[in-house]
Amino acid sequence: MDVVLRSVQKRYGDQLVLSDLTANFPEGSITCIMGPSGCGKTTLLRLILGLEQADAGELLGIDVPKAAVFQEHRLFEAVSPVSNVAAVLPGRPDRSLLCEELSHLGLAHHLHVPTRTLSGGMKRRVALARAMLAPAALVVLDEPFTGLDLSSKEHAMSFVKRHAGEKTILLVTHDPTDPAFLDASTLWLTPNS
Repeated sequence: MDVVLRSVQKRYGDQLVLSDLTANFPEGSITCIMGPSGCGKTTLLRLILGLEQADAGELLGIDVPKAAVFQEHRLFEAVSPVSNVAAVLPGRPDRSLLCEELSHLGLAHHLHVPTRTLSGGMKRRVALARAMLAPAALVVLDEPFTGLDLSSKEHAMSFVKRHAGEKTILLVTHDPTDPAFLDASTLWLTPNS
């Protein structure tokens, strides 16, 4: 099911953040959401995730299983990266496969240590693996490549493409090269979009 926004409006007090925003995100597509800081990108994702309510307009196609990477890592710090990913999977996932997936993200030597011991970039990759491997139809990624060096970023973007499948992916980024690498469309937001 497509995610459809019709005349969505959101304000915080006197500040209008989103104004009459209409957009369509086709099912199974990747869309990069871009625009200057403060234009409402994160607010839009929070509306789609149901963490905020729009003041006006409609959001359709969002009542599906969702996964997210937030700007904060939001991981279980006391357990390993493997356990962090396993926590979002049904049943008893094959941990050897999870180890393999995390190794593709450059985490082979850190699979079984407490997540709190990892660097910020490593935590970012664990959060990305957890979101992309979750059984979700809609994946929301808020600046998922922040803090990654070029090599790690390329591996992370390849990981997203490889696991996109039929998922609808909405990805906030400031890097204008990301849409081409991800074969993604782009939604440009401006202040008060």
